Amino acid sequence: MSDSTFQLIAIAVYLAAMLGIGYFAFKRTNNIDDYMLAGRGLKPGVAALSAGASDMSGWLLMGLPGAIYLNGLIEAWIAIGLTIGAWLNWKFVAPRLRSYTAVAQNAITIPSFFEKRLKDNSHFLRIAASVIILAFFTFYVSSGMVAAGKFFESSFGWNYFTGLFVVAAVTLLYTLFGGFLGATLTDVAQGLLMFAALIAVPIVAIFQMGNIGQIGDKITQVNPDALNLFSSFNTTNGFLAAVAIFSTAAWGLGYFGQPHIIVRFMALRSPSEAKTARRIGIGWMMLTALGAIVTALVGIAYFAGSPEKEITDPETVFLLLSQIFFHPFVAGLVLAAVLAAIMSTMSSQLIVCSSALVEDLYNIAGKKLAPKREVMLGRTGVLVVAVVAAALALNRDSSILELVSFAWAGFGAAFGPIVLLSLYWRKLTSTGALAGMITGAVTVFVWGNIDVLSSAMYEIVPGFVLNLVVAVLVSRATYKHNAAIEEEFSAMEAEIEENAPYVEAPVVP
Repeated sequence: MSDSTFQLIAIAVYLAAMLGIGYFAFKRTNNIDDYMLAGRGLKPGVAALSAGASDMSGWLLMGLPGAIYLNGLIEAWIAIGLTIGAWLNWKFVAPRLRSYTAVAQNAITIPSFFEKRLKDNSHFLRIAASVIILAFFTFYVSSGMVAAGKFFESSFGWNYFTGLFVVAAVTLLYTLFGGFLGATLTDVAQGLLMFAALIAVPIVAIFQMGNIGQIGDKITQVNPDALNLFSSFNTTNGFLAAVAIFSTAAWGLGYFGQPHIIVRFMALRSPSEAKTARRIGIGWMMLTALGAIVTALVGIAYFAGSPEKEITDPETVFLLLSQIFFHPFVAGLVLAAVLAAIMSTMSSQLIVCSSALVEDLYNIAGKKLAPKREVMLGRTGVLVVAVVAAALALNRDSSILELVSFAWAGFGAAFGPIVLLSLYWRKLTSTGALAGMITGAVTVFVWGNIDVLSSAMYEIVPGFVLNLVVAVLVSRATYKHNAAIEEEFSAMEAEIEENAPYVEAPVVP
């Protein structure tokens, strides 16, 4: 058999496994809470790996290695910023959000949490948050489909639309029927596959190429600044270099407002298990990021040091090394890891979009359906968003990286400060939250579309700061004591301070 045949068999096995997991989850989904939050029953390891896999799309396996291959360790600041941001998110947001969403009338989505936490009877806040989610995530899902189409086109010579359809269909099926549990369990499998690939490729490549010292010498011969984390200080003045590093690391601010990530916190079995999940999740993140960085550096020594081996697309360095140093079937599993990164993010975003359509827009009209009808409506929401995203993906020239960067900033600036204030400040008001949310979203849109501004500072920074300032000032001007809010806030804090471990309920005969 040819190499490509072995690789296609490996990918087919992977896709079949994802469908099998989706069917398993389908049999355990009975109501809307199951479909949207898996009945708040995620174990710490499952929540941690699911959050990591849904966060780290193809950027981790292709974008980051490609950037470091081109420019050296200076590009690692984004990974450093993301790791710090993820740790802070698990530490300060996860336990409180898990507790507060249950206390606040069992809110199962971020928009419904904002409304119930702030007692907003007008529904304006919930609607605005839902519209922001649908606007950004429909394009976000579309970018994943575009990436999938281009992946099969470049790896196997398939037609772009065939690759797009295969990945979109499989992702849609296991998300459509398995819901949040299906997306989460497939995320775990995909996270483990990504972890194995990112650890195995650099280790095997180093053993095949010789000792680390020789590899380091080759890297510095090609690019003397490749191993310098602060190389920007060599090319510009200190202040501008520091601003550039801060701007890159500021990606970490986005974590506080990413709905597809923080919804995993809400699904934990108990607030106390956030600590265990944090250790697992950050450990996974650090090791996979390190694997991506080392892979890129090894690629510099292997490819850039030999003109006859030079590659045309730096973002394929991870894939090429796997195909060179592994059996074709194993290389196919590495290729499957790239698909895993794309699909895990898409499935998580589809579920959040579905919840925005059903729980946050349909249900606020006061129409309550039977549990199975609600689940069916949720599945219809997934299908609608997927169809619209696929239609947008028909334009193969869509800018994936720019769209992802813009959407990440949009969510981080619109939702991040409001999430933090909701969890830590009693006097936040619905008017303040709405004003801050709109300010953050508009700032990102304006700043991100003015080249001189976006090149100087990543738009998430001004958007986050202005949202925070506006939300606080408007809340102070509109604050009125609300006994229900005070009671729920105190109940949340009491549960966090109690730090009670999860105890499984006894089985009633």
